Amino acid sequence: MTAATEELVAPPPTEPGRLNKPWRALVALVELLLAGVAVWFAFDLWPRGVAKIVEHYPDGIVLESTRYVGSWMAAAIGLGTVGALLVVDAVRQVILATGTRPKRR
Repeated sequence: MTAATEELVAPPPTEPGRLNKPWRALVALVELLLAGVAVWFAFDLWPRGVAKIVEHYPDGIVLESTRYVGSWMAAAIGLGTVGALLVVDAVRQVILATGTRPKRR
């Protein structure tokens, strides 16, 4: 190793970082609220992506078809995914807010 390479290596921290930070519970609450809003909008957007089309012909034939609009459905799926990720991160924040390490003897 050269002297230039040794200077680029950062020394290990002398003090371990504190994981138990109670303010993380507030962050988890905000994330849960945002997840709820995202899922609510996802359920609101999904029906916009489905259109029923009914055609009546003179000889009595009625044709029904369903048209799916991908952009609305993709937006709903994306919002649902964002909501799920926010819930997973909220669980992580709660664990970090309440979890403590056992004391060393």
